[in-house]
Amino acid sequence: MYFILPLLLWLGYTEVQSLFVHPQAVLVLGGSTKNLEREKFTADFAKKHPDIPVWITGGSPPNYTKEVFTKAGVDPKRLYLDYEAVDTVTNFTTLVDELQSRGIKSVYLITSDFHMRRACVIGEIVLGSRGIDFKAVSVPSTTSQEPIEKSIRDGARAIIWLATGYTGAENLQR
Repeated sequence: MYFILPLLLWLGYTEVQSLFVHPQAVLVLGGSTKNLEREKFTADFAKKHPDIPVWITGGSPPNYTKEVFTKAGVDPKRLYLDYEAVDTVTNFTTLVDELQSRGIKSVYLITSDFHMRRACVIGEIVLGSRGIDFKAVSVPSTTSQEPIEKSIRDGARAIIWLATGYTGAENLQR
Protein backbone atom coordinates (compact mmCIF):
# COMPACT_ATOMS: atom_id res chain seq x y z
CA MET A 1 0.00 0.00 0.00
CA TYR A 2 2.89 2.37 0.76
CA PHE A 3 4.19 2.12 -2.81
CA ILE A 4 1.03 3.72 -4.22
CA LEU A 5 1.81 7.28 -3.05
CA PRO A 6 5.29 7.42 -4.67
CA LEU A 7 3.84 5.88 -7.84
CA LEU A 8 1.06 8.47 -7.99
CA LEU A 9 3.54 11.29 -7.34
CA TRP A 10 5.82 10.02 -10.11
CA LEU A 11 2.90 9.73 -12.56
CA GLY A 12 1.76 13.25 -11.67
CA TYR A 13 5.27 14.58 -12.11
CA THR A 14 5.64 13.02 -15.55
CA GLU A 15 2.27 14.43 -16.64
CA VAL A 16 3.20 17.96 -15.52
CA GLN A 17 6.68 17.65 -17.00
CA SER A 18 5.25 16.69 -20.40
CA LEU A 19 3.50 20.08 -20.54
CA PHE A 20 6.91 21.75 -20.69
CA VAL A 21 8.54 19.45 -23.25
CA HIS A 22 9.33 21.12 -26.57
CA PRO A 23 10.41 18.30 -28.88
CA GLN A 24 13.39 18.77 -31.16
CA ALA A 25 12.78 15.65 -33.26
CA VAL A 26 10.22 13.00 -34.12
CA LEU A 27 10.86 9.34 -33.26
CA VAL A 28 8.58 6.90 -35.05
CA LEU A 29 8.41 3.24 -34.13
CA GLY A 30 7.94 1.85 -37.61
CA GLY A 31 7.18 -1.71 -36.72
CA SER A 32 6.25 -4.10 -39.47
CA THR A 33 4.90 -3.31 -42.90
CA LYS A 34 1.39 -3.90 -41.52
CA ASN A 35 1.79 -0.62 -39.64
CA LEU A 36 2.05 1.62 -42.72
CA GLU A 37 -0.45 3.98 -41.09
CA ARG A 38 2.28 5.13 -38.70
CA GLU A 39 4.38 6.46 -41.56
CA LYS A 40 1.42 8.11 -43.30
CA PHE A 41 0.34 9.71 -40.03
CA THR A 42 3.90 10.88 -39.34
CA ALA A 43 4.28 12.39 -42.80
CA ASP A 44 1.24 14.59 -42.11
CA PHE A 45 2.54 15.33 -38.61
CA ALA A 46 5.98 16.28 -39.97
CA LYS A 47 4.37 18.67 -42.43
CA LYS A 48 2.86 20.52 -39.45
CA HIS A 49 6.28 20.57 -37.70
CA PRO A 50 8.57 21.63 -40.56
CA ASP A 51 11.67 22.47 -38.54
CA ILE A 52 12.40 19.15 -36.88
CA PRO A 53 14.02 15.96 -38.16
CA VAL A 54 12.21 12.62 -38.28
CA TRP A 55 13.79 9.35 -37.15
CA ILE A 56 12.01 6.19 -38.23
CA THR A 57 13.17 2.98 -36.63
CA GLY A 58 12.07 -0.16 -38.42
CA GLY A 59 9.21 0.27 -40.81
CA SER A 60 8.73 0.10 -44.52
CA PRO A 61 11.42 -0.17 -47.18
CA PRO A 62 13.29 3.14 -47.67
CA ASN A 63 11.86 3.89 -51.13
CA TYR A 64 8.27 3.51 -49.91
CA THR A 65 8.91 5.62 -46.82
CA LYS A 66 10.52 8.41 -48.82
CA GLU A 67 7.64 8.32 -51.30
CA VAL A 68 5.06 8.68 -48.50
CA PHE A 69 6.86 11.72 -47.10
CA THR A 70 7.48 13.27 -50.50
CA LYS A 71 3.78 12.95 -51.41
CA ALA A 72 2.94 14.70 -48.13
CA GLY A 73 5.27 17.57 -49.04
CA VAL A 74 8.01 16.68 -46.56
CA ASP A 75 11.62 16.88 -47.72
CA PRO A 76 13.12 13.36 -47.50
CA LYS A 77 16.38 14.97 -46.33
CA ARG A 78 14.65 15.39 -42.96
CA LEU A 79 14.36 11.61 -42.63
CA TYR A 80 16.74 9.40 -40.72
CA LEU A 81 15.90 5.76 -41.42
CA ASP A 82 17.20 3.06 -39.10
CA TYR A 83 16.71 -0.64 -39.75
CA GLU A 84 18.84 -2.09 -36.94
CA ALA A 85 15.93 -2.67 -34.57
CA VAL A 86 14.19 -6.03 -34.46
CA ASP A 87 11.55 -5.24 -31.83
CA THR A 88 10.19 -2.44 -29.65
CA VAL A 89 13.04 -2.43 -27.13
CA THR A 90 15.67 -2.22 -29.86
CA ASN A 91 13.65 0.54 -31.58
CA PHE A 92 14.86 2.65 -28.68
CA THR A 93 18.26 1.15 -27.84
CA THR A 94 19.61 1.39 -31.40
CA LEU A 95 18.90 5.14 -31.63
CA VAL A 96 19.14 6.61 -28.14
CA ASP A 97 22.89 7.28 -28.28
CA GLU A 98 22.56 8.87 -31.74
CA LEU A 99 19.84 11.19 -30.47
CA GLN A 100 21.91 12.09 -27.43
CA SER A 101 25.05 12.74 -29.50
CA ARG A 102 23.07 15.21 -31.61
CA GLY A 103 22.05 17.09 -28.48
CA ILE A 104 18.39 16.10 -28.72
CA LYS A 105 16.75 16.48 -25.32
CA SER A 106 13.13 15.78 -26.29
CA VAL A 107 11.20 13.99 -29.01
CA TYR A 108 7.69 13.36 -30.20
CA LEU A 109 7.22 9.61 -29.82
CA ILE A 110 4.84 8.29 -32.47
CA THR A 111 3.40 4.80 -32.55
CA SER A 112 -0.01 3.15 -32.80
CA ASP A 113 -2.47 3.70 -29.96
CA PHE A 114 -2.57 -0.02 -29.10
CA HIS A 115 1.23 -0.02 -28.76
CA MET A 116 1.70 3.26 -26.88
CA ARG A 117 1.63 1.93 -23.30
CA ARG A 118 4.55 -0.41 -23.98
CA ALA A 119 6.41 2.26 -25.96
CA CYS A 120 6.05 4.73 -23.08
CA VAL A 121 7.34 2.23 -20.52
CA ILE A 122 10.42 1.51 -22.63
CA GLY A 123 10.85 5.17 -23.58
CA GLU A 124 10.82 6.28 -19.94
CA ILE A 125 13.63 3.84 -19.22
CA VAL A 126 15.79 4.01 -22.35
CA LEU A 127 15.31 7.63 -23.42
CA GLY A 128 15.18 8.73 -19.79
CA SER A 129 18.56 7.11 -19.15
CA ARG A 130 20.07 9.65 -21.56
CA GLY A 131 18.07 12.61 -20.30
CA ILE A 132 15.71 12.62 -23.28
CA ASP A 133 12.07 13.49 -22.63
CA PHE A 134 9.23 12.60 -24.95
CA LYS A 135 5.72 13.62 -25.80
CA ALA A 136 3.58 10.66 -26.87
CA VAL A 137 1.53 11.02 -30.06
CA SER A 138 -0.76 8.08 -30.83
CA VAL A 139 -1.74 6.91 -34.29
CA PRO A 140 -5.42 5.92 -34.12
CA SER A 141 -6.26 2.33 -34.98
CA THR A 142 -8.97 -0.27 -34.53
CA THR A 143 -6.61 -2.76 -32.87
CA SER A 144 -7.17 -3.75 -29.24
CA GLN A 145 -4.70 -2.57 -26.60
CA GLU A 146 -1.74 -4.90 -26.10
CA PRO A 147 -1.75 -7.03 -22.95
CA ILE A 148 0.00 -5.38 -20.01
CA GLU A 149 2.35 -8.38 -19.79
CA LYS A 150 4.18 -7.12 -22.90
CA SER A 151 4.80 -3.77 -21.20
CA ILE A 152 6.08 -5.48 -18.06
CA ARG A 153 8.30 -7.89 -20.03
CA ASP A 154 9.81 -5.18 -22.22
CA GLY A 155 10.17 -2.77 -19.30
CA ALA A 156 12.25 -5.44 -17.59
CA ARG A 157 14.27 -5.93 -20.78
CA ALA A 158 14.93 -2.18 -20.94
CA ILE A 159 16.20 -2.21 -17.35
CA ILE A 160 18.45 -5.17 -18.16
CA TRP A 161 19.75 -3.24 -21.19
CA LEU A 162 20.59 -0.30 -18.90
CA ALA A 163 22.56 -2.57 -16.59
CA THR A 164 24.25 -4.81 -19.15
CA GLY A 165 23.82 -3.50 -22.70
CA TYR A 166 21.93 -6.70 -23.55
CA THR A 167 18.39 -6.35 -24.96
CA GLY A 168 17.35 -9.99 -24.99
CA ALA A 169 16.04 -9.61 -28.55
CA GLU A 170 17.92 -12.69 -29.66
CA ASN A 171 15.99 -14.86 -27.21
CA LEU A 172 12.61 -13.50 -28.27
CA GLN A 173 13.23 -14.26 -31.93
CA ARG A 174 13.87 -17.95 -31.31
